[in-house]
Amino acid sequence: MYLEISNPMDYHVALYIRLSKEDENEGPSESVNNQKSLLEEFVQQHRLSVYDTYVDDGVSGTTFDRPDFKRMVADIEAKKVNMVITKDLSRLGRDYIMTGHYMERYFPEHQVRYISLLDGIDTGVDSTANDITPFRAIMKNTGC
Repeated sequence: MYLEISNPMDYHVALYIRLSKEDENEGPSESVNNQKSLLEEFVQQHRLSVYDTYVDDGVSGTTFDRPDFKRMVADIEAKKVNMVITKDLSRLGRDYIMTGHYMERYFPEHQVRYISLLDGIDTGVDSTANDITPFRAIMKNTGC
């Protein structure tokens, strides 16, 4: 699914986890613990160093005014973090315009590599999987 991550020691990883009340209806696969296990397994396989884990539990993805998301952004701006990993793109956010802003503008401007595990998105490689157009269609069809 991913190219090998060359120079894993060059990365200081933020694991970002979000769960809203609405997500709980989707079942246990969305739980904070399950997301964390998936992310930790990935970083172990790729020998990455986790700077911190950021968890917004019970916060909607339609806003980016989330305590741990804001803390992660502060760490990015302080150059403590240069890679962000989420379970899927919807964990980053459900507002596709702002999600696109972070993925396509903010992260590149701050030299942050973004990986969404289940969506196959890795901004560190040139791939059509990094196009979030399908995400926009999904969000439109689900009413988000």
